[in-house]
This record gives sequence, C-alpha cells and structure tokens, in this order.
Amino acid sequence: MLSLVVLASVAARSYAQSGPLKFVVQASGLKTFSGKAVIYLGTGGEEPRFGPDWFSPKPCYSTDVKNGDANKGIVVENGNAIGFPGKLKNLKPGEYTVQAVLDLNLGGRAIGSSPGNYYSVPVSMKLDPSSSGIVTLTCDKVVEEQRLQEADRIKELRVQSNLLSAWYKRPTFIKSAVILPESYGSDASRKYPVLYVIPGFGGDAIHVSDRALSGTEKDGEEFIEVILDPNCPTGHSVFADSANNGPWGQALTTELIPALEQKYRTFGVPETRFLTGHSSGGWSSLWLQVAYPEIFGGVWSTSPDPVDFRDFQKIDLYQPGVNMFTDEKGEARPLARIGGKAALFYKAFSDMERPIRGEQLGSFEAVFSPKGKDGEPVKLWNRDTGAVDMKVAHTWEKFDIDLKLRSEWKTTGPKLAGKLHVFTGDVDTFYLEGAVRLLKTDMAILGSDAEIEIWPGDHGSVMTKKLIDKINHEMAESFRHWRAAHPAISAR
Repeated sequence: MLSLVVLASVAARSYAQSGPLKFVVQASGLKTFSGKAVIYLGTGGEEPRFGPDWFSPKPCYSTDVKNGDANKGIVVENGNAIGFPGKLKNLKPGEYTVQAVLDLNLGGRAIGSSPGNYYSVPVSMKLDPSSSGIVTLTCDKVVEEQRLQEADRIKELRVQSNLLSAWYKRPTFIKSAVILPESYGSDASRKYPVLYVIPGFGGDAIHVSDRALSGTEKDGEEFIEVILDPNCPTGHSVFADSANNGPWGQALTTELIPALEQKYRTFGVPETRFLTGHSSGGWSSLWLQVAYPEIFGGVWSTSPDPVDFRDFQKIDLYQPGVNMFTDEKGEARPLARIGGKAALFYKAFSDMERPIRGEQLGSFEAVFSPKGKDGEPVKLWNRDTGAVDMKVAHTWEKFDIDLKLRSEWKTTGPKLAGKLHVFTGDVDTFYLEGAVRLLKTDMAILGSDAEIEIWPGDHGSVMTKKLIDKINHEMAESFRHWRAAHPAISAR
C-alpha cells in the first residue's frame, strides 16, 4: 500500500493555488450526496480510513452535507469542519497520508469500512494549514460488503428483520455465524444446547476462524455456538431496544432465534439457550438475560461495560454537578489505564469521536439516551465543557442493569435463580470493576444466588485458562442438570 500512496500523491494534490488548506472531495458515480464527508490523516502506509486507533488517534475532519454536488466537489475547510484534535487551521504541518470517505450511513458501524461508502486512494503529501491551498481527493472506490466464509461447520445465518427494516426504513439484517459441533453431521437425530456469543465493541460475525471450532465443546458437552453481530450505525447495538437504534432485543428474540431453531437441531427451550460475551458483549449478554429472563437459561458475562451508572467508569452519573472531563479536584478523568498508568482520558476520547460516528462513548449515548428533536441521541454531556445533563442522566436509568434488578427484583428475581454469572478483573483496563462490585453488593443484599466475582487481571488478562475452564464447566453443568430432569425431551 505504501507504493500506492506515494504514486497517487501527485495526482491528488493541486499546486496551482496556495493559501489556507482546503479539501475538495469528489466522487465518480455519485451525483447528489447527503451524509458526512470525512478526511482521515495518517502517518504511515496504512489506510487511515480504518481509524481511529483509540490509544494513538490521528487527525480527522468532517462536515455534514445535504444534497451536495459530488461531481463539483464537497468542500471540507476550517470554517465548516468538525475536527480532531482541533480546528483544521491548527493542524501541525508535516507529511501525512490522506484519505477521504463519503459516508452514506447505510448500516455499517465504522465509516471507513461501511458497505456502500465511497472512498479515495490514500495519498502521501506535505500539509500546512496556512499555505497548502486546495487538495482535491477523488472517491472512486466503494466499500463492498463482507460476507462470512462458510465451511463444513461454520455457517452464516442472516435474517432480514421486519422489525429493524421498518425502523431503519431499509432492508436490515441480523447477522450471525453458526459454529456447529463436530458430531452434528453424523447423528441426524441429535439435538444440542445453544450458546449465543456477543463480541465486544468492534467485533462482528464475519471474522470467524477455524479456532472457533474447538469452542463448541464445553467440559465434555457439545453446543451449537452462535456468534451474533452487534454492529449498527451508531456503534454497538448491545441487543437492547433503543429509541435511537431500534428494537434489537425484540428482533433477536422473536426473529433470529426462531429462525435458528427452525433451521438447526436445538431443544428450543429456554433452559438450553445460554449467553456469554466480553466487554460490550459482556454488558449485552447480561442485559439480555435480565431483560428476557424467561427466554434464556443462563449468562456468563465477562468484563462487562458499566452495569451500574453510579460507577460509569469512575463517574457517578446521578451526582448533581458531575463532569465527564474532570473529577471533583478538577483533574482530568482517565478513561483507560495500562500497567496502572492512565492511558486515555475522557476529554480527548470525546473529542476524537466528534468528527465521526459509531465509536464507543457515542454508542453508549445512542443506546441509553432518548431521541432528540433533531433526530439524534440527546447528549448526556456538553462536548466542550464535559458537564453532565442530569435530566438526560436520569433517562438512562432504564438501562442501568443494577438499578433494573433492584427495582424489579420481586418479579424478576425468581426467574433469574441460578442464571447470573459475572466476572471481571480487579484492575480492569477501562475501570469497569467498580460497577461490578456495586452489583455484587446489591445482589447479596437481595439474597440473590448470582455468582459475581472479581478475579486478578485487567480487561483482557482476566480471561485465564482457569476462568475459561470454570465458565465452560458451569455451562455444561447447567445443561446436564436440565437434561437429567427432562430425560424424555433430551433423549437422542
């Protein structure tokens, strides 16, 4: 790609005019354009459109366009651009890899890889915001949709959702990868329990390797494993019914699961449907078990996103006057740590998300906030000052898992007996252990048998072989317990 970048640089740059830096984005094959025109800058041979790198983000600029002329060109300049790390006029002069994307927002999460979006070849050039003049970029390529590469035991299950299609006003699919157990093809009468796996933020149901095949056996029991695709235009759907994302939970439980159970040999009863997931997938799996206690038979959630908004990655969102960017001492709030040292901060991360869509903080807002009059999620925090809007914070309460459990325990508690299992690291990279500790305390007060444990490790290292083996054993035991109690149903 580096040679392509270098060769393309001369064609992309106009030297006929000097003056303040201005990008003009054109597109062959696209006339009228409505959406977001994005300029990605990088410093190497990689295509910058695949950013941002959370821990090392590069400059990015965008402008929203309605009925723009893509043949004439969409202008992205200091006056109309939302930028990171700041205004275009403050870009540090230097050598950059430059790439443009015209975002039509047709369903993909990340702008640079969303199917149907137009993008330019990356080019290398020197940029100076005060003197580079006009830089013309031609988006003559279109992102193609990726599909799962099927194999003997790896199958794609795509269900066109009537619920989500009506919501988005375009055909919308729930996507999944079905991993079949080794014995599936040899015994046409045998039925299997199902484990629904929800990837974390940025994960999908496309990039499934042969290594997934070994995961279908849990402590001697074979499962059908279904890897769900959580991606939606605003980020991670978390399979919750949302004012901004639509009815993802309903679509999963009333459309995809019935389709799966019609196509594959499952028992089709709640006690044999299990859930697991890590990080955003950990939150999603726990949410599904709590929101649909009579549909699923158990959840094993690991390193979940905040399960109690009194500790939203170290922030009490219900505390009047709280600020996302600074703590009570006025010091910058960290969002992530590595080796015990702060590595990301809320303000910089929030700023990084402003020119684009589909990133983590905005994804939370899209799920938890009501829809505003402008059709966008109502903002929880002021993007300039970090001040949290208390009225908006309280609208998030319906998605506060701990609060939901506490307030609904009399009716929901009995339905969740033996079904809740949550594990997280004691020094989670994203400060997620605090909310899990609150959940653990509250479940004990309620007399719940929920298994909520804090293990040594960070966001990823907590997933030791010991913990994985424990989870696999518990899943298998749950299924064996049901099978023993229902010999007629479970007979092969």
